[in-house]
Amino acid sequence: MSTTTPRLATAETIVRHSALENVLGIITGTFTVSLGLFLLKTSAAVTGGTAGLALLLSYTGTLPFSALFLAVNIPFFALAVWKKGWGFTLRTITAVALVSALSYLHPYALGGLAPDPLYAALAGNMLAGVGLLILFRHNASLGGFNILALILQERLGWRAGYVQMVLDTMIVLAAFAVVAPSAVLLSAVGAVLLNLVLALNHRPGRYLGA
Repeated sequence: MSTTTPRLATAETIVRHSALENVLGIITGTFTVSLGLFLLKTSAAVTGGTAGLALLLSYTGTLPFSALFLAVNIPFFALAVWKKGWGFTLRTITAVALVSALSYLHPYALGGLAPDPLYAALAGNMLAGVGLLILFRHNASLGGFNILALILQERLGWRAGYVQMVLDTMIVLAAFAVVAPSAVLLSAVGAVLLNLVLALNHRPGRYLGA
C-alpha cells in the first residue's frame, strides 16, 4: 500500500483562472445563490449571512430584498478593500449587484411555484451553499459575513464554513421575532446544510485559484 500523501498546491503549481472563467464563474455562482434565495422566500424561511439578514428584514417592511441586500453589505466593502484588496472587493460588489438584480428574475419566471416548505428550505440552502462555493473559488463572495469568514480562514486557519455557521446561528435565532417557529426550525436545518457544503468543500490549502 502506498504511503504517499497528496501534496498541497504551491504558488508554482497553481493554475489560475482566466478572465473568462472568472466572469462565467461569478455569473454561475450568483445565479445559483439567487435561485436558492427565491426558494427560501417561497417557504418564508431565512438563511445566514447578509443574504439571510436582508431576507429577514424584507419580511418586516416594504423595502424589497434587492435594496436591503445592497444596503447591509455596504459597511463590509471597506473591510474587503482593507484586508482582501480591490480585486476581491470589485468581484464581490459585482456578485452582490448580480444577486440583487437576479432576485427580480425568478419571481417573474417562476412566480407560480409553490414547493413543499421543507424541500424549499433544504434545496434553497444547498443551492446557496454551492453558489457561494463557486464564488469563493473565483476570489469573490457575497459580502458581509462571507468576507469576515474568509479573512479568518486565511489569517487563523479557521474553516470559513464553521465561522459562517456561528454567525448564521445569530441570524436564525433573530428570525423567531419575525416568522413562525416552524419556519425558524426549517431555517436552522437549512443553514447547517449550507455551511456544511462550505466547510466540507472549501478548506485551507485544498483548492487554490484566482
